[in-house]
Amino acid sequence: MTALDARPDTTAMLRFPGDFRWGTATAAYQIEGAAAEDGRTPSIWDTFSRTPGKVRNGDTGDIAADHYHRLGEDVALLRRLGVTDYRFSIAWPRVQPTGRGPAVQKGLDFYRRLTDELREAGIRPVATLYHWDLPQELEDAGGWPHRETAYRFADYAGLMAEALGDRVATWTTLNEPWCAAFLGYGNGVHAPGRTSALASLRAAHHFNLAHGLATRALRAALPAPVEVSLTLNLHALRPHTDAPEDVDAARRIDAVGNRIFLDPVFHGRLPEDLVRDTAAVTDWSFVADGDLETASAPIDSLGINYYSPTVVAAGTSESPSPWAGAEQHVRFVPVPGPRTAMDWPVDADGLHELLLRLRDDLPGTPLLVTENGAAYDDYADPSGEIKDPERVEYLHSHLAAVHRAIQDGADVRGYFLWSLLDNFEWAYGYSKRFGIVHVDFASQRRTPKSSARWYADAIAHNAVPAR
Repeated sequence: MTALDARPDTTAMLRFPGDFRWGTATAAYQIEGAAAEDGRTPSIWDTFSRTPGKVRNGDTGDIAADHYHRLGEDVALLRRLGVTDYRFSIAWPRVQPTGRGPAVQKGLDFYRRLTDELREAGIRPVATLYHWDLPQELEDAGGWPHRETAYRFADYAGLMAEALGDRVATWTTLNEPWCAAFLGYGNGVHAPGRTSALASLRAAHHFNLAHGLATRALRAALPAPVEVSLTLNLHALRPHTDAPEDVDAARRIDAVGNRIFLDPVFHGRLPEDLVRDTAAVTDWSFVADGDLETASAPIDSLGINYYSPTVVAAGTSESPSPWAGAEQHVRFVPVPGPRTAMDWPVDADGLHELLLRLRDDLPGTPLLVTENGAAYDDYADPSGEIKDPERVEYLHSHLAAVHRAIQDGADVRGYFLWSLLDNFEWAYGYSKRFGIVHVDFASQRRTPKSSARWYADAIAHNAVPAR
């Protein structure tokens, strides 16, 4: 019996559909390391992490969890967990270092090995083309606020489809374009660290355009049927009160946080209230004829990343804000209750609310929870065991919320836990641990936490305990 083989009492279980997809998720810059090997060139996160004061403790992703050299060990962990799917991202500068031209074969070979080992283990590869690691050369040429970047991304998507089209089960174009646009170009807390409301809105539009162009490129290069998806970190919004001014504050954030992507991708239009709210920043003249039609190329599923809800009221936020056109009209209200090590509130009801909203707003669209998890201050006890009951409780409550949403008619096809491994947590460096597998970054030793055993049990039974 292995460390992941314990089984719970199976009475009173919340059972998921028979074809439910159970997975974990990671991102290239957060786990791969090997930042200057085999032709890989710097991404915006390599540059940003080397900028003094941008990342806690001056940490970088140079080594991270050394997944590049420990691929087999990590796939073995996935096999032991029993996952049906593994969501990973491809490092654009590893396979196309300048963002232009032919692919680097050594980079492609790494992802061929990964996908081959996953398939041999009976695990479906779910590949994300962009999880924030733009080649630095493209940022130097203008980055995502520059229209040409969307076309470079489509070319890259085509290269990857040709290289891995016979191996990858699901292609996700973008991960959390809101974060990349507004945290990267709006308030500068993420790479590349720019602080321009106009740049953030231009970037958001070009992400939508890039998604549509890449979707077309994938479908042109891949045999049918192929699953093409998009992952958004949609905000589960609540007005602080029923007062009209608080309701309007929530509307503003919904426009610039959610509908700025949902409306172009699913309806081929910009939200009219978003255009009005941001009139002091831009007239949106950078949206060319045909862009919104391109952005709305049909997709097969929508990925949802959820960690906590957002409560807003009328007023002015006291902290630097990425919310272009809305920051002078809203303030963010703390959510009561337990909190994670990120100081994020634990509120599974927000996930249920978000899934039901999408049930109503996007009927017929299959949904995947592509990220959900929590950081806690994990440590080994004297026996070497790493017990993380808070994370187990977090996972249980959120999977129960997914189950409840399915019972309420939401077409949720799968759940991907964030994350398989402790990793480089962006501006927090290595100070925050989201993994269900502990990584000792000095030795790179992997140790499954008690949450890994719990998740393996859930997968084995296709169910979680009812309470």
